[in-house]
Amino acid sequence: SGLPGSTTLDITHHPVGNALKRPFGTAFEYSDCIVDDSRLVVLTALDAAERGATIRTGARCVRADRTDIWRLAVVDRGHRRSVTARALANTSGGWTSIVAETVLRQPQPAATAMQMSQIIVPRLFDSDNVYVFQNSDGRLIFASPFERAFTLIGTVTHDFTGDPAIVAVRGADVGYLCEAASRYFRERVAPTDVVRAVCGVNLRPASARQREGTTLFHARRRKAPLITMFGGDLTTARRRAERAVTRLTPFYPMSPPWTAGAALPGGDFAWDRFDTEVDLARERWRFLSEPEAQRLVAAYGSRLAAVLGEARTRKELGPAFGPELTGAEVRYLMTCEWARFPDDVLWRRSKLGLTMPAVDHDALAAFMADLSRSLV
Repeated sequence: SGLPGSTTLDITHHPVGNALKRPFGTAFEYSDCIVDDSRLVVLTALDAAERGATIRTGARCVRADRTDIWRLAVVDRGHRRSVTARALANTSGGWTSIVAETVLRQPQPAATAMQMSQIIVPRLFDSDNVYVFQNSDGRLIFASPFERAFTLIGTVTHDFTGDPAIVAVRGADVGYLCEAASRYFRERVAPTDVVRAVCGVNLRPASARQREGTTLFHARRRKAPLITMFGGDLTTARRRAERAVTRLTPFYPMSPPWTAGAALPGGDFAWDRFDTEVDLARERWRFLSEPEAQRLVAAYGSRLAAVLGEARTRKELGPAFGPELTGAEVRYLMTCEWARFPDDVLWRRSKLGLTMPAVDHDALAAFMADLSRSLV
């Protein structure tokens, strides 16, 4: 309700047109919200852990036997463990069908695996707008500000078969996205400009695209319940989770839906107070630049003190890795957010890998190895 309404822009004279070629004179503007998907995932896990859940990142379920309960064989950090559960949810994304067939020994859901590819290039424009273009073949291509110094361009999709773990961006897709961006932006985008290519596999309902995704529920007498969920939009993630959990109400007491009014860890302030939170952070930790404070508040919100503590100088945060990452932040990510390897820190809980030199990557790996031994 707080977002501005849609409008029409004459981009020949409007600042948003500065980065675009001149033949394009009109744009339609609307307001929406954005999310950092990697932070959403880890903060959802952190929220669950603080409410009593056990989080086992990197663990792999290799077998599940179903009676009136589920008995799972899990390989966790080289050790095989047995876990029991009164209900099981197969929410393994692109692996949903593989898990259903090989681990659960259940029929595969009617779904299609789709590969999605995006590219990251140096920043093409200075505004915080997201541009959405219709390419010559009718596909919609977006260009979004990304990690301050970059632009994210996407998305191109294809049907996918095989193991999602080995998905890779096709050279043709990189060329396609570069050409699509170059059709609109004044600055031509070439494959040599691509800093990083990003891709993944998602499962979609075979019948039609559904924003709400698909939730399947299976239970019968003397068989523990099984929930299978795939597809859907990030916007509806919590609603879909609530609906799935509600299906278990006949089996054991469940609380009423509650997440609509509950903030994720660190997110307990209104969205329009973000700049105020950045100012407060810079007042408390005076060594932070404004871009650094913006990144940290965006990642940790009101829990930033758990990362920076009472540090009065940058030196008190420990060794530096690249232009922004510090030992204090790495320690927090390892002790509170289950980070184990450099890629966990640089790509799965942040995108600092985009600006970190290779020599600092090696230093980070050594630091995390030493810290891991001390935390055992």
